[in-house]
Amino acid sequence: MGRLVPAVTRALDILELFLDGDGTLSAPDIVRRLQLPRTTVHELVTTLAARKYIVPVVGQPGRYRLGVRPYQLGARYAEHLDLAAEGQQVARSVAETCDETVHVAILEDTDVIYIAKVDSTHAVRMVSAAGRRLPAHCTSVGKMLLASLPEQELAARIPDDAGLAAMTPNSITDPAALREALAEIRARGVAVESRESNPDVSCVAAPVRDRTGQVVAALSISVPMIRWSDERLGELEQLAVKGAADLSERLGHRSAA
Repeated sequence: MGRLVPAVTRALDILELFLDGDGTLSAPDIVRRLQLPRTTVHELVTTLAARKYIVPVVGQPGRYRLGVRPYQLGARYAEHLDLAAEGQQVARSVAETCDETVHVAILEDTDVIYIAKVDSTHAVRMVSAAGRRLPAHCTSVGKMLLASLPEQELAARIPDDAGLAAMTPNSITDPAALREALAEIRARGVAVESRESNPDVSCVAAPVRDRTGQVVAALSISVPMIRWSDERLGELEQLAVKGAADLSERLGHRSAA
């Protein structure tokens, strides 16, 4: 990495301050929060305002809010976002960390479709492919996505009398039992599937959100039972959550924290 330009860094620091609070700031606020000289802040604020990156708040003299230029830049960035491509990059990073198979999937009706996949390098690993479709209720990604649906929409997709196909003896086939499992997933924020889609594999998944906060996909880590353990589960859950958060950030989501 080359040498950072201090003036550019400070200007970006100022812009990022507007992401917090009520989205408005005064020059004294910026001085206090960034510990910069008043003259420096005045020059930077004047420059940012002249370029439409910030604009005065009507009725609040001396206060500023973000202008149209950051929105235009963000909109242009969003035009080129590709969930599958971004998901493939994040899945690769997660797979390199744990050396297990990583998927990113979306929900279509009551099925999941895998849109990104990176294989483990182990000789024993889950065999699948991007584009594959599976019943959502049998997979960790699918259960994570179903758990994220509004109750009314979930009921429309999987009514109480729905017939749920079994992929293994461990698959959930009773809608009531599925709803109970989804409630627990909703509370925990992660989904675990124990040999429900493959008798030799267990998985853990976490939700991926777009810039509006809506769950648009899920990221999972699939592990053969020979490498699965209760001790490792906690590690895999944390890794799935981090990977999903990284992908969400790429899609423009900003966590409340």
